[in-house]
Amino acid sequence: MINDSMVCDLETGVCGISDDEGMQMIDLKKEEKKSTLYYATDPICSHCWALEPVLNRFIEEYGHYFDVEIKMGGLLASWQGFSDGANGIQKSSDVAEHWREVGVYSRMPIDGSLWVDHPIQSSYPPSRVFKVIQREHPGKEQVFLRRAREAVFVFNQNIGEDEVLVAIVDQLGLNGKEIVDAAAQQSAQDLLEEDFEMTARLGVRGFPSIILVNKDDQGIKVTGARPLETYVQALQQILGETPKPKELTKLTDKMKEGDLVFSKEIEVLYDLEQANVETYVQSQLQEGTYRVRHILDEMAIQRV
Repeated sequence: MINDSMVCDLETGVCGISDDEGMQMIDLKKEEKKSTLYYATDPICSHCWALEPVLNRFIEEYGHYFDVEIKMGGLLASWQGFSDGANGIQKSSDVAEHWREVGVYSRMPIDGSLWVDHPIQSSYPPSRVFKVIQREHPGKEQVFLRRAREAVFVFNQNIGEDEVLVAIVDQLGLNGKEIVDAAAQQSAQDLLEEDFEMTARLGVRGFPSIILVNKDDQGIKVTGARPLETYVQALQQILGETPKPKELTKLTDKMKEGDLVFSKEIEVLYDLEQANVETYVQSQLQEGTYRVRHILDEMAIQRV
C-alpha cells in the first residue's frame, strides 16, 4: 500500500489509489484568443450586397485569423420620420434609383422596382428572423441572410412580408412558419436590440461597417464597401504582422455552399477578367452540374 500513489479526487471527494502516472508533462500556456471580425449590416443594405464578393474573398483567405460575428444594424425601422439626405432618399420610391445605381456600379444585380410597386416598410422583420435562426439553428443564419438578399435585390421580393420570409426559411430545410412566428415575439426584438447596442458600442454610423478587434481588444473600423486591400491592411495593423492568406476553395466546393453565384463574385474570388469567367467555369465544373443564367444583364452560375 505504501508504494501506491494515494490521492483524494477533487470531484468525487473519494480518496484512494491513483490510476495516473507518477509524473506528467503539462502545458500551462493559455489557448491563444483569435481576433474578431464584427460585420454590422442590414438585410436591405444595398452597399452590403455590393460588398459580398470582396468580403467573401477576405473571409475565405484570412478567416483563420478571426471569428466572424454578424450584427444587425436596423437600417429601416419604418418610413415615419425616415430621411437619407446624403442619397437623396425621403420616401420609399426614392430608393429605386439609388439601388439601380449601386447595382450598375458594383455589378451585383439589383432590380429595385419593388420600392415603387411594393415597398418594404421595415427591415426589422428579416433582421429578427436572422436573430431567431442564429439562436436556434447556429450556422444557418448566414445562409438565410444570403438567400434574403438574393430575394430582395435580384428577384424583387418584399422580404418585409411574412409569406416571403416563410418561403426563404423553408428553402433552408427549416420550419419557416414556426421561425417567422417566433420572430414576431418580443424575445426576438430583444435579441435585435442587443445587436443595436453592440453596434453602437462599436461606433457604427453606417453600413456596411467592418470592425476588426484583436486579442487585446484593440480594433480598427472600416466603413463602407472598400477594396480587398483595405481589409487586409486593417488586419495587418491589428495583428502587428503580415497575415498569410490560405488557399482558396475550389469552385466545385464553392458551388456546394449556395445555389447561385454571380460572375462578379467569381471574378473577385479567383482574380479573373469578366470575359474569362465562362471559360473558367467550364474548366472547373462538370457538365450537367450547373447552368448559366443571365439575370439583370449579369451572368450567374446556378447549381443543378
